[in-house]
Amino acid sequence: MEKFVRPRPQFPNKAVVTCGMPYGNKELHFAHVGLALRADTFAQFLRDRIGEENVVFVSGTDCYGSPALEYFRAKSASGEIKDKSVKEFVERNHKSHIDTFNSFGVRFNLFGASALGRAGEIHNETSKYFIEKLNSSNMVSTHSSWQFFDEEYNCLLNGRQVLGKCPIDGCKSEKGYADECDLGHQYLPQDLIDPISNLSGKKPKLVKIENLYFNLEECGNILNDWVNSIEKESGTPSFLVKDIREFFKKPEVYIKKDFFDKFNEISAILPHFEELERKPNNPSMTIVFNSLVDREKVCEILANNGVRYRTGKTLTPFRLSGDISWGVPCPEINGIKDQTFYVWPESLWAPISFTKTYLESIGKDKNEWKKYWCSSDAKVFQFLGEDNIYFYGPAQQAMWLYTQGNKPCYPAPDGELQTTTIVPIKFLLYMNTVASSSGQIKPPLAKVLLNYYTADQFRLHFLAMNLGNNTVSFNPKPFNPNAKEDDLDPVVTEGNLLTNVYNRILRTVFYSTQNSFNGIIPEAEIKEEVMEECNKAILNYERFMYERKFHQAYNTVDVFVRNINKFWVKEIKNNLDENALASLTANTLQYIYVANMLLHPFTAGTEQVADYLGLDKNKCFSWEHIFDKFYNALDPSRERKLTFLKEKEDFFKKHQSQLDELARKNQN
Repeated sequence: MEKFVRPRPQFPNKAVVTCGMPYGNKELHFAHVGLALRADTFAQFLRDRIGEENVVFVSGTDCYGSPALEYFRAKSASGEIKDKSVKEFVERNHKSHIDTFNSFGVRFNLFGASALGRAGEIHNETSKYFIEKLNSSNMVSTHSSWQFFDEEYNCLLNGRQVLGKCPIDGCKSEKGYADECDLGHQYLPQDLIDPISNLSGKKPKLVKIENLYFNLEECGNILNDWVNSIEKESGTPSFLVKDIREFFKKPEVYIKKDFFDKFNEISAILPHFEELERKPNNPSMTIVFNSLVDREKVCEILANNGVRYRTGKTLTPFRLSGDISWGVPCPEINGIKDQTFYVWPESLWAPISFTKTYLESIGKDKNEWKKYWCSSDAKVFQFLGEDNIYFYGPAQQAMWLYTQGNKPCYPAPDGELQTTTIVPIKFLLYMNTVASSSGQIKPPLAKVLLNYYTADQFRLHFLAMNLGNNTVSFNPKPFNPNAKEDDLDPVVTEGNLLTNVYNRILRTVFYSTQNSFNGIIPEAEIKEEVMEECNKAILNYERFMYERKFHQAYNTVDVFVRNINKFWVKEIKNNLDENALASLTANTLQYIYVANMLLHPFTAGTEQVADYLGLDKNKCFSWEHIFDKFYNALDPSRERKLTFLKEKEDFFKKHQSQLDELARKNQN
């Protein structure tokens, strides 16, 4: 075997893989599935790498919160839906989520729902556990915060019943809701620009409401230790560290040039601040405060004096509770009662609830989940979009650490909740434009794409994208009005690795073995150079998968599979006798054995290949045997007999619409 300078990566003994939870208010669009496919690929790789019994892949429908409540209200009022309750509405969408993920071959151990069935019951228990843990650590406080009130309808408004402009500097969101924009920025309700009630269409009033908050603003030091640590880890994207560190800045306010004079008139009555040096031609000034309290006092004074401003990113108290009726019941804490959990914190610990639910369903002890979430020998990998980094980064990691008590350690001691590994993707565009189901440009529903592509084609296209580092656009040809008839479809291109290249070498070897050896795999020595090439590909692939660089793992397999074809074509040109053909066949099957194992996380179709080859299912996808010669993985009961492959039979098929189009072109 070729020697490598770098040591092989160390994998955990147990692992949980999760992916972003889709809201229960709508069906899945392409980005939901694209993200889940990356998580699914990694989960299957880990099952092969460390053992299926040591990996739990969970996610679920995010049922609660104002998005579901507001969608249900609006669609019921318009007559678009006939659901009798918001729970019934969410349950219908949850079932559609399951159907869609299944149709794309996503292999969850459990896809639950935070409000439904046993998962919902366990989620309520887990939510109570978390807030009581955090409260015992003296990290839960009561704050009076502003909430919007519609005077015409005489009611408090939930987050999605208010629409304005995001106040965060530089934000390009199309929609700013009460305290969060559609790109995930959080802010205080009083900072929302030009708010309008969705009920009355008028500007709502702000009233004070008491809620529970996690003291996230006190967690800067331990979070800084965490970020410094993950920055050194192989596979951590640089933009993840950069985005998180932006929240560690002191509280800032930005004031446009048009309001400089008004600001100067009132600057003397403001709490202490420092003005950063203004850059030439900068249309705004930046003032910095030592505390969040000072910044909020200033914001109130600025607003009362007609000075428009925007706020910068910083750590703020993280809201835990609210008064939305559709939510997880929150126990009485600090005299605050009859509230529900705010949707974001409870959705962060929902994967723990789903892990518990899955383990219970297979007969495990109720504390088994701790072996996955609280062990220093385990890891949790969370796949999510860039817009959710704040929640899964500073907010979640701090809450996890403070379940230890009011003086937590980092790294967390064994037996305590461990910080998780965040696997983010950059913003995914559609036709080179930001698309959002709540915006003007709607992304296509995932299920519609299956009218044009196979699940495998879609999977490989998303795996080949460098989403871990770049903003990438999804440009399916059938949806592109500017596409020409002869243009290649970018979604089909990567799938050709299976439908063209891998199919071709599989058919060639099967037909040759059937014709020359009566379908019996011949015995021959596997060449040392073949084993070396296989081992090199395995180790490169392993490193890329460990670092979640799926585009490079895909490229490794792509080159490897294409080289198998080149190897066969080069050798078969010679006038081979029976022994030479037996050697070529055996060595090609060694390549195929490795290729099939490397492709297994990408597509379940490799399992049919293994069955036709007569491989032992307990060996042919286990990394305990990946460096073996393929003869050792053959099922002895098959006596080296291949399953007969019919003429023109494919293991991986193109979509019927593509076959029809090809037939049409051939006729012309």
